[in-house]
Amino acid sequence: MFLLRCPLLLLLLLPLSSRPQKFPTRDEELFQMQIRDKAFFHDSSVIPDGAEISSYLFRDTPKRYFFVVEEDNTPLAVTVTPCDAPLEWKLSVQELPEEASGEGSGEPEPLEQQKQQITNEEGTELFSYKGNDVEYFVSSSSPSGLYQLDLLSTEKDTHFKVYATTTPESDQPYPELPYDPRIDVTSLGRTTVTLAWKPSPTASLLKQPIQYCIVINKEHNFKSLCAVEAKLSSDDAFMMAPKPGLDFSPFDFAHFGFPSDNNSGKERGFLKSSSKFGRQTSSKPRVDLHKVCVGNKNIFTVSDLKPDTQYYFDMFAVNTNTNMSTAYVGTFARTKEEAKQKTVELKDGKVTDVFIKRKGAKFLRFAPVSSHQKVTFSVHSCLDAVQIQVRRDGKLLLSQNVEGVRQFQLRGKAKAKYLIRLKGSKKGASMLKILATTRPNKQSFPSLPEDTRIKAFDKLRTCSSVTVAWLGTQERNKFCIYKREVDDNYNEEQKKREQNQCLGPDTRKKSEKVLCKYFHSQNIQKAVTTETIRGLQPGKSYLLDVYVIGHGGHSVKYQSKLVKTRKFC
Repeated sequence: MFLLRCPLLLLLLLPLSSRPQKFPTRDEELFQMQIRDKAFFHDSSVIPDGAEISSYLFRDTPKRYFFVVEEDNTPLAVTVTPCDAPLEWKLSVQELPEEASGEGSGEPEPLEQQKQQITNEEGTELFSYKGNDVEYFVSSSSPSGLYQLDLLSTEKDTHFKVYATTTPESDQPYPELPYDPRIDVTSLGRTTVTLAWKPSPTASLLKQPIQYCIVINKEHNFKSLCAVEAKLSSDDAFMMAPKPGLDFSPFDFAHFGFPSDNNSGKERGFLKSSSKFGRQTSSKPRVDLHKVCVGNKNIFTVSDLKPDTQYYFDMFAVNTNTNMSTAYVGTFARTKEEAKQKTVELKDGKVTDVFIKRKGAKFLRFAPVSSHQKVTFSVHSCLDAVQIQVRRDGKLLLSQNVEGVRQFQLRGKAKAKYLIRLKGSKKGASMLKILATTRPNKQSFPSLPEDTRIKAFDKLRTCSSVTVAWLGTQERNKFCIYKREVDDNYNEEQKKREQNQCLGPDTRKKSEKVLCKYFHSQNIQKAVTTETIRGLQPGKSYLLDVYVIGHGGHSVKYQSKLVKTRKFC
């Protein structure tokens, strides 16, 4: 428990008076009432137990906060959230002077003398950090003493937040992230992007009130909600989701407009049709950053975007009881180019991305500029199987279902024109990459074996490692293997939803990377390689992914493999 009634601390932090004010602790009935009074801790050097404080740093001007832990072996958690600039911060502890531990007698020492007695002593450093990430110090058993938190911003004046507690197990003010905290882009159009995410266990298991807020901008991802709010003006801080009874279905487009370059003073598109979605904006120019809270939904479609534009998407789970938030892993996506015509022209040797709506179809045209003996079509289906049909001057040459990577070589004809029809899956939207070329040596996709499964050797499993193998080809390619810990209830259906083979290693965290290596064999029967993945935890489940990267830089993911280490060895 934080001891904030200590006479020494009162003398240090408050003006002397005949009836000194008490700082609240967890034992006082008025704690919650005083916490709600924002002015109570304004510009105070005391960190209250179990409440988040917001403050401001001037550049190159350090700031120091104090709190007291009364008893040894006390749990302690401290969270520092930078807002709009990196911070340098350090947590240290020192023993309290003897005068602070007893009741004391006689006249108190002068304020300046006691202040010097504390600040002149060098405490023991417990933790330090420099950067703009939300960082934590957590200890299950902390010593008693006077704790000092020193903060500094060397880049610019900035806001920040601090939260400290001696009861971290019971408090849990920040929403917990799911086992997979990534935002999935489930649908991509010229002006729309559909996002989906897994619910916070704080909502699904603990039944606490959680709402999700999405942030969209064109510059970069954000690491905290206060960093977003530092960018937003006060008038544009919130856009509320539709009210119950007037809500949209999960796949309806919830419009919110991005003002154009010459129309920044007008109302946004989604405000014109109905006022229920939020407040109207003022006429002053806005930063191109937008935030919308969608309640407890786990899917949302962003609309009124610009074609062929890259956007960054961040998701924050907000505990509406505490108003404290946790950031999901942000993502980005580029909207599709504006379709100038219904048939897409393929360029010789250039990879083209194709998105097809559920049960939809796309038409592509390939017209080689020179005579050719053969033409090659390479197709990489990212999700479910797609159907490809190729006609040359109206004659059907090919009709096949494609899963993974397939290559088709057809006989050429002078001045021939090829029409390609791609039909999507009945299960959902389809994504694929396609390349057409008259040059047989032009290979942008890596060659793959017929079997792209990863094999795990059960007898070689230990408490800290697993051994796996996969097939290669006669072509020398680069292979990268990644691991990710998953819950024990992770199943094949969840694994199938994540089988977007077009997502490359650049979408993975650096901490998930195991290794990369080059491999091939002239003898196709011996084109197999094995790897032992070490440093795993006993009794834990891991999802393994192998990526093969071709000479053109395009990657293809093998089928994911779920493995589990032994619990006892």
